[in-house]
Amino acid sequence: MLLFLKVFFTEFIAEMGDKTQLMLIALTSKYKLKDIIMGTAAAILVLNGLAVLAGGLVSEFIPEWLIKIVAAFAFLYFAASTLAGDEDEEEEEGGKSKIKFAPLAVFCTFFVAELGDKTQLSAITLAASYTQHSFSNAAAVFAGCTLGLILADFIGLIAGLFLRSKMPTGILSKISFLIFAAFGAVSIWDASRLIFVSGPGIILFAGAVYLLFVLVCICLYTAEKKKRF
Repeated sequence: MLLFLKVFFTEFIAEMGDKTQLMLIALTSKYKLKDIIMGTAAAILVLNGLAVLAGGLVSEFIPEWLIKIVAAFAFLYFAASTLAGDEDEEEEEGGKSKIKFAPLAVFCTFFVAELGDKTQLSAITLAASYTQHSFSNAAAVFAGCTLGLILADFIGLIAGLFLRSKMPTGILSKISFLIFAAFGAVSIWDASRLIFVSGPGIILFAGAVYLLFVLVCICLYTAEKKKRF
């Protein structure tokens, strides 16, 4: 029980204010509550399962720069997609959403954002420290990590829903765009530093991605404006 509480509070505190918690606030402007819960819960279970079972080997097999690149493009994609309108609220004939795999989109975004993050690294560290030759300890670490992340992210989800209900239409989407764009920009910069270490390559690579992102956003914003008029 003491191990469970230690792991639970460690993960809960580590997740508070983390980018994945803020990301959930942003996702409330794009997806339905059930889709976010399903995708997030599945990602948390898989990530913590990998942390406990693999004990850190996953991070060794996947280069950190590749994780950063994937996360960056996921963030930038969601940032750009907010400019194209809230497709999740558009209904097809029969009342079904056009986005059929929204939970999968949430799962993938949360997974790549959390993979290699401090909360996942702490889960791997805790697993390596306490789970050797002990199934009960492994279960306690898995349960503590999972519940700690779920509670912290649930707080972020509630905050996002509250903001969506109180803010004028479109304001939360703009906030979501800024959150995703900021996380994407930071991830691209971090990946550039890992790939090129030093020199002009860092600025050139990151700058090229930033420029492409800005051009895409301008095109999407212009197209959306034309659709409304």
